Amino acid sequence: MDPVPALREPLQQPLKSVLGPATAKVMADHLGLRTVGDLLHHYPRRYEERGQLTHLADLPMDEHVTVVAQVADARLHSFASSRAPRGKGQRLEVTITDGSGRLQLVFFGNGVHKPHKELLPGARALFAGKVSVFNRRLQLAHPAYELLRSDDEDQAAETVESWAGALIPIYPATAKLESWKIAKAVQTVLPSAQEAVDPLPGALREGRGLIPLPEALLKIHRPHTKADIADARARLKWDEAFVLQVALARRRHADAQLPAVAREPRPDGLLAAFDARLPFTLTEGQQKVSREIFADLATEHPMHRLLQGEVGSGKTLVALRAMLAVVDAGGQAAMLAPTEVLAQQHHRSVVEMMGELAEGGMLGGAEHATKVVLLTGSMGAAARRRALLDLATGEAGIVIGTHALIEDKVQFHDLGLVVVDEQHRFGVEQRDALRGKGKQPPHLLVMTATPIPRTVAMTVFGDLETSVLDQLPAGRSPIASHVVPAADKPHFLARAWERVREEAGNGHQAYVVCPRIGDDADEAADAKKAAQAAQKEAAPGEADKRPPLAVLDVAEQLAQGPLKGLRVEVLHGRMQPDDKDAVMRRFAAGEADVLVATTVIEVGVNVPNATVMVVMDADRFGVSQLHQLRGRVGRGSAPGLCLLVTEMPEASAARQRLNAVAATLDGFELSRIDLEQRREGDVLGQAQSGARSSLRVLAVIEDEEVIAEARREAAAVVAADPDLEHLPGLRTALDALLDEEREQYLEKG
Repeated sequence: MDPVPALREPLQQPLKSVLGPATAKVMADHLGLRTVGDLLHHYPRRYEERGQLTHLADLPMDEHVTVVAQVADARLHSFASSRAPRGKGQRLEVTITDGSGRLQLVFFGNGVHKPHKELLPGARALFAGKVSVFNRRLQLAHPAYELLRSDDEDQAAETVESWAGALIPIYPATAKLESWKIAKAVQTVLPSAQEAVDPLPGALREGRGLIPLPEALLKIHRPHTKADIADARARLKWDEAFVLQVALARRRHADAQLPAVAREPRPDGLLAAFDARLPFTLTEGQQKVSREIFADLATEHPMHRLLQGEVGSGKTLVALRAMLAVVDAGGQAAMLAPTEVLAQQHHRSVVEMMGELAEGGMLGGAEHATKVVLLTGSMGAAARRRALLDLATGEAGIVIGTHALIEDKVQFHDLGLVVVDEQHRFGVEQRDALRGKGKQPPHLLVMTATPIPRTVAMTVFGDLETSVLDQLPAGRSPIASHVVPAADKPHFLARAWERVREEAGNGHQAYVVCPRIGDDADEAADAKKAAQAAQKEAAPGEADKRPPLAVLDVAEQLAQGPLKGLRVEVLHGRMQPDDKDAVMRRFAAGEADVLVATTVIEVGVNVPNATVMVVMDADRFGVSQLHQLRGRVGRGSAPGLCLLVTEMPEASAARQRLNAVAATLDGFELSRIDLEQRREGDVLGQAQSGARSSLRVLAVIEDEEVIAEARREAAAVVAADPDLEHLPGLRTALDALLDEEREQYLEKG
């Protein structure tokens, strides 16, 4: 049977040919919508019922919103103004209501005339603008609006009525492109929905009772009932989940066809010698994950495994045992770290763990020893030449480095395993370049210290088998976390510095983390500009939006003030690599009491004697980042303490985020909270080579069941027809999802 050709996608027609060049340009510039298909897949965020009013009390601060409300009151004020003609300015204040809450609209200058005539008490309209607070009241300054009139009141309002219907779609909008303008553009292109190519195989669609795609597009944009919306969303969620899972299933299928060298450790080799010298027993989780990895390494197809786990769960040890197994089998292993500080830290801890087993070719090296080399961009020429030679000859079984490992000059004798630490920090091309250095595709182990909910792992890392380490090694102490409200209770901050002094007095050490370095005029100017812009929109009662605190300033203030007499050092990304390494060595050796740093210490830094972490301006960091930072303490037998300092008020979203971090040490729970706040598009955009997320209605946390079922269906479809020769609609949808950049992402991984 001949394969069916891929179908032409009729929705690729450029918007400028339908809407005109001016509207199309605004759509492209502000929403990234360029074709009829893009616009049809720009779904409403929610719907308002014409007879009902928006609940104004729930509006989010600092966000662009669209609301349906009724005018309660309108007052025109005059005031003295040097800018206005005849020295008098005008301000129109309109109060709108949802029947319970109120919101103030403000118009100034020449902008008052039209709303003064139209926004009369009793009028209903759609209002769009950015929510701010003035004099402790919610307000929209200079909002755009569209009146909602009844047909018999004004025939000219028919255009509004035609798209409003019973349910008014509210679209994701911008200040330059209001929801109702998007709605009118959708109305223009909606007839094209009939031509949409359906990606779902007929049997799958019918078996799950899903409506056809053209019907789903009509119902999502112009629903008559809430049941229409539910039917459309159910169908469109399946499209997104299924097409993405087919892309990942094809990737897994292609990988399974590639050859690789099976790598099995010798029973009396390097791995056995390493295990014999470990001063502790592996946790059950470490043993289980190691078995999964060794089983993959023993096959003749490349391993593709994601190793994720809690901060401090011992991922590096598991990865090292995998590298030793490969060296045992005659291959080499490379570990790719995102920063020089982390590469040096990994190198130091691997050499310490291995002892004389890391001294291959050296006097005093053990019988099964290999050489462990470090390769970073800032190394001296002689040390670099030596490292390159050791890799090319096979003398070095293990290399740990930054992206310097990827350069053309770096040649391996027999690269068998690539370990990528903190996968999300590496571009597709970087990972691919390193994997291409093996005689055959090497095995791949990806490590992440950011726990990922299962649904995200299925969606973002769906081409990787997943291993999870969720146990902490014995002897690790719990970390107490507290929010320190510096603005409300300044004595709490003073007490925080006392706690640091107490820990130092007991022979322990502390980290103080700041969002900024503070030694750069440009950086300071940018921070000042951002602070001034934020200040204009700051709510009364919120802390002034000053520039973020800087390492160099805070270190100086602490050394001369509350921590006077303690040994305070600084660490940040713009220091010379040798200086960074020297600071870390001194801190690790206990020669400094307090390390004031940026997030260069976020991952991998391991100083068991450090017991306190103070995060300044903690509200400027993300949930996962705070969890990572907190993991730098409590790594020894003494209890850890993490203090999250903020000036944000109790009721703010930022403060709620910090409270969530302080309330749990469960990274998987925190990653769910983080994801729900950030929207999964950010996660997918980052993981899928930075491209705009393909997810519009699928929520990776809420729709776990849909994703799991779509994964099963996709695996079955790809197993039966790997090239999708007989599914032309699905091939067309894949082509649309996998633009060239994403195709490379899925091919290279």
